[in-house]
Amino acid sequence: MNDGFKSLKVYQLAYRLAMEIFEISKSFPKEEKYSLTDQIRRSSRSVCSNIAEAYRKRRYPKNFTSKISDSDGEASETIVWVDFAKDCTYISIEIHKSLITRYEEVGRMLGSMANNPEKFLPK
Repeated sequence: MNDGFKSLKVYQLAYRLAMEIFEISKSFPKEEKYSLTDQIRRSSRSVCSNIAEAYRKRRYPKNFTSKISDSDGEASETIVWVDFAKDCTYISIEIHKSLITRYEEVGRMLGSMANNPEKFLPK
């Protein structure tokens, strides 16, 4: 059975990361609710939603590449918010390093997808 975009390794990793960020951000201070907390949750989830949109547009390589690029941009934005969370001492250096390493992996995977859209054409 093909689960579409949910079967993509990059989607699975990005989804796990978004859920991890959701859990971690529950402990952020209340005064961060409308800034850091909302932003880090939104950008981490947008990585996943853009992958899903790209997958649906994969018959159109330029549209596919554009949405994958959007996803990569959201992953980069999430890295910035993770840096702020560390520098504001809301997360440990170990958690920071783990999140950054995995978001960099997501970025590499998305870059490969953007450079090779033909691999994702519908059969």
